[in-house]
Amino acid sequence: MSRSWSRTSRVIAGAATALAVLTACGGSGGGGDDTANKPVTITFWGWAKGSKDVVDAFNASHTNIQVTFEEIPSGNAGGYAKISNAVKAGNAPDLVSIEYASLPEFVSSGALQDIGGEFTEADRSKLLPQAVELTTLGGKTWAVPFDAAPQAFYYRKDLFEKYKIEVPTTWDQFKAAAEKVKKADAKARIATFFPDDPTTFEAMVWQAGAQWFKAENDTWKIDTTDAATTKVAAYWQGLLDADLVHKDASFTPEWTGSLKNGTTIGYLGASWGAGVLKGTLPEQSGKWGVAPMPSWDGKPASGMLGGTSFAVSKDSKKKAAAVEFAEWMATTEAGVKARIASGTSSAFPAAAALRPVARQAFDAGYYGGQDIYALFEASGASIGRNWTWGPATGTTNTTIKDQFGKIAAGGPTITDAIRSGHEATVAELKKRGLKVEG
Repeated sequence: MSRSWSRTSRVIAGAATALAVLTACGGSGGGGDDTANKPVTITFWGWAKGSKDVVDAFNASHTNIQVTFEEIPSGNAGGYAKISNAVKAGNAPDLVSIEYASLPEFVSSGALQDIGGEFTEADRSKLLPQAVELTTLGGKTWAVPFDAAPQAFYYRKDLFEKYKIEVPTTWDQFKAAAEKVKKADAKARIATFFPDDPTTFEAMVWQAGAQWFKAENDTWKIDTTDAATTKVAAYWQGLLDADLVHKDASFTPEWTGSLKNGTTIGYLGASWGAGVLKGTLPEQSGKWGVAPMPSWDGKPASGMLGGTSFAVSKDSKKKAAAVEFAEWMATTEAGVKARIASGTSSAFPAAAALRPVARQAFDAGYYGGQDIYALFEASGASIGRNWTWGPATGTTNTTIKDQFGKIAAGGPTITDAIRSGHEATVAELKKRGLKVEG
């Protein structure tokens, strides 16, 4: 299992070398006493489902550390801006949620502390190697990995049956199914292209084998024009041009409304999406199923869509306490149970030993008793191993998001949007003094 998740040692070594340049800016420690004067209170900002339930359970079972929780918007919906502004103002919380894709950005800006002294090699050995690699930059440890997020396809079983549609296993079959849905109901679509969320598209190109960012020695090589990306962009452009998918922004009233009224009958998401649907559409219990993400050749393949880690802000004086709480959330049965038993989270833990705990804690009755964690396990094992996140993901994704928004209004193509993201990223890296090719 671990071998399936690991990237090649050459990729890891190259990334570590290039990232050493940007991690020089990261904080080595906030200093100050930590838990000597117990009890200590730490602050935590996050948005993942079940976070408040986890905090409540931790506070009820611990006396040496207490956690004050503030729910913030998801990262790309304003959460990261809020964290960045708080860091700049010197009033950031002790612990923050950061997705793997955005971690290099926060490290390079000096917003976080190295937690290697608290989150040891023995601790890290319990977790998926790939998740650990995504939080290890420049040879330093910058966050506690919580979950992985393999892709999954959620579909309305009743409507697929009504329209006599087989669940697609390939992208060619997905397009054919999309045509059948539109023909059966002129208002209905099989899924949605999210113009506000480039990460969903990035998971698609990851699945197809693309490698946008590659670190070699002290140089970042960027390639968003490879065959895999070109294929995925052309495919989705074709779906949009043929009006085979909706174009609603993710998790908006429009998108949710289309799920409620049956005009959107599928959702291309990730493992955490099972909890989202269950919490958003409780009245549709029993109507949804989960399938592997369609692939290009029908063989198992997945990218990672999201995935949460917990990082300590640079000025926190309570690093040890913050890491202790983060580890409790990510590596203990009690922490995983508290999150998933809330009914809103279907997190797929990075700690392999805790996946049976997650499976038992999640009430799969909403999905007709389907063993969705077995599906997540298989999808997780098929995640591509060559993907590396770049050090300016904020710039990359903001630019692509802006262009995607114009696509929804009949503007540029997906290929144009990716090109704009590429150019903006290269310019940003050069502005930071980093070597870049591409």
